[in-house]
Amino acid sequence: MTVYSAMLAANVVSMGVGFLPSQTPFGIAHRGGSGGGPENTLAAFEHAVELGYTHVETDVHLTSDGVVVAFHDPKLDRMSDHGGRISDHTWSELSQMKLDGNHGIPRFDDVLRLLPDTRFNIDPKADEAVEPLCDVINRAGAIDRVCIGAFSDRRIRHAKRLLGPELCTSPGPKELAGLLVQARAGRIPETDHSCLQIPPSHLGVPLDGSWLISTFHDAGLQIHFWTINDRPEMERLLDAGADAIITDETQLLRSVLAERQSAAPES
Repeated sequence: MTVYSAMLAANVVSMGVGFLPSQTPFGIAHRGGSGGGPENTLAAFEHAVELGYTHVETDVHLTSDGVVVAFHDPKLDRMSDHGGRISDHTWSELSQMKLDGNHGIPRFDDVLRLLPDTRFNIDPKADEAVEPLCDVINRAGAIDRVCIGAFSDRRIRHAKRLLGPELCTSPGPKELAGLLVQARAGRIPETDHSCLQIPPSHLGVPLDGSWLISTFHDAGLQIHFWTINDRPEMERLLDAGADAIITDETQLLRSVLAERQSAAPES
């Protein structure tokens, strides 16, 4: 067994019930990561799992007939030869479309079913997707396998109301700003969120200081940084205490984590 395989096996054992593993740091494959297929496709997710990732990030939209699909953009144009908005197409229409030649747009319920041991960090990209998404999660019995984060506090709070306090969530921009104010005032931030998923800086304000990470750790929050695609920044954030790195460069992050695990002193 390789060092990384052993690390992943230990990570799976330590995860228990819930989205957040007790063993950190860990990696999250952004939109499934690169190398396996187009973003947010089943091939991309499966490739991340084959690399050993227990967590992937994805986005969801709603079709015109109420099917939740894994797709980032509101429109099809960037990823396919078809145009128009996801919300203007039925699932039957979308199911006939191909991305990069032979990859389909996946239904999110199929993704949960086909990857039963994988955790999903989900960004609902539209207000109308929240309730159907929560219904899919409920029907799949997958609340312990998901975390909801978005650039909309309203969507996150709506999901929390629908799925209950046990749902893992990361705050939206307004709540994040309030938490940062508390931290910079020297107070332990008070929140019912489970983790903080943030970029290293926002509007020129650094968010990656070890003191800030320590403060949020004291509040019981894991800190996940996105979207980190080069080795020096991965190393710097891990040295500062990051619990997870969200990346497109899944093979690179796998190597970084394996090297750090190998170099760590035995307990």
